Amino acid sequence: MEIAQVATIAGKEFWDRIRNRWVLAVALVFTVFALAIAYFGGAQQGAVGFRSIEFTIASLVSLVIYLIPLIALVLGFDAIVGERERGSLDLLLSMPITRFELLLGKYLGLAGALAFSTVAGFGLVALVLATQLEFNALLHYFGFMLSSVLLGMAFLSLAVMVSVFAADRTRASGMAIALWFFFVLVFDLLLLGALVVTSGQYGGEIFPYLLLANPADVFRILNIFALEDVRTLYGLATVFPAALAEPWLLGLVMLGWIAAPLAIATWRFRK
Repeated sequence: MEIAQVATIAGKEFWDRIRNRWVLAVALVFTVFALAIAYFGGAQQGAVGFRSIEFTIASLVSLVIYLIPLIALVLGFDAIVGERERGSLDLLLSMPITRFELLLGKYLGLAGALAFSTVAGFGLVALVLATQLEFNALLHYFGFMLSSVLLGMAFLSLAVMVSVFAADRTRASGMAIALWFFFVLVFDLLLLGALVVTSGQYGGEIFPYLLLANPADVFRILNIFALEDVRTLYGLATVFPAALAEPWLLGLVMLGWIAAPLAIATWRFRK
């Protein structure tokens, strides 16, 4: 693998997103939503202003689980199939570059744009809140930012896999939306439905492991389990063992969600 080839493709993808102001738009969305949640999240209880890092992160987690997967899937669903429809894929592959280098370069460029917009958007909020937060609270917030980047990369990996398998952009977009619905909305409902139907007698032991089969749930556990008050509020302490909630372990699971779809996409693209 030629690193220079990968870097060239990645740089082009990244700067294309910079030039069309995509990165700026996403960063502004994250900043506005995060500031609104931090300062006005308690308005329903008659409280306006920053309350606590626990409340802010818990509210942001609920937002990020819906927003970042959708953005990542929309960003990457046409990475390969779009080039094929435009007729530029054959031209790219006629150059001295392998299919793996092309795929990896496109993914890294898109991932860089998504990570930059995520860090920039939430990082601006960290600067605003820095004077009101203690060091440990800032560490929790930076951990939330890092996990948000990993969540976006996991769903971007799924989007690139969809782009390789799809025959056209229409089908790719439909598959991407279906993935969003399944992982963000349907997956947890299926698990809860199974537990209710069986009255909790079956599946209780494997329930925590099934949660690891969804990158959105891994992201939720990674952030919520680190905050004791919020963990109790969500009830995770009763259904998810602390041994599985180690940040390094959940981080490895998230890295697996990034690597596995890319590996499948590489296998398919080479065929």
